[in-house]
Amino acid sequence: MGRKWNNIKEKKAAKDANTSRVYSKFALEIYVAAKQGEPNPESNMALKFVLERAKTYNVPRNIIDRAIDKAKGAGDEKYDELRYEGFGPNGSMLIVDTLTNNVNRTASEVRAAFGKNGGNMGVSGSVAYMFDATAVFAFEGKSSDDVLEILMDADLDVRDIMEEEDTVIVYAEPDQFHAVQTALKDAGIEEFTVAELTMLAQNEVELSGDAEAQFEKLIDALEDLDDVQRVYHNVDLG
Repeated sequence: MGRKWNNIKEKKAAKDANTSRVYSKFALEIYVAAKQGEPNPESNMALKFVLERAKTYNVPRNIIDRAIDKAKGAGDEKYDELRYEGFGPNGSMLIVDTLTNNVNRTASEVRAAFGKNGGNMGVSGSVAYMFDATAVFAFEGKSSDDVLEILMDADLDVRDIMEEEDTVIVYAEPDQFHAVQTALKDAGIEEFTVAELTMLAQNEVELSGDAEAQFEKLIDALEDLDDVQRVYHNVDLG
């Protein structure tokens, strides 16, 4: 598949560098998932998925519990999930996923972040077709051959299995997320460095000099927005 493990590490490191921002975004995502269904991950798959992701980011239990308790209350806050697409310098492409209770505010803030940092927003579909929705898992403790056997025994045919240094990375179809994770956990894999649904670019571009610096400013500006949950892009930052 050709995906680079350092791209995954880079994205993790960027988010981990500001834990308070990460935790607040997860708290909102957990609240929305719990509010949309039962506040129980065993009967609410959307909530279960968010909680699995939260584990890989070491979100504290008290933040998770507070978000779920809030969802159990009588609050009627309504949030919309919106996706924006756009372009950065030198052929770079971005997808921005948001959760918002004020669509006009979010659209304005995302558009401003693009405009002030060398980018521009595109119409819906202008970028997404160059990305693939993918379930990604990264972990240690097994070889790629071991993992292939585990998944074959579970009758799971995934997109790709890679091994870099001591880390195995599994790429699967989005609807295989829970089946793959269950098979891996049943085989004794308890800790995941990455366990999430993401958007992977079909082709990456490399930036350098001013273009790279400008792109990083654009990413920072977007991720600093309270309504932005995740930003995907096609730039090789390794």
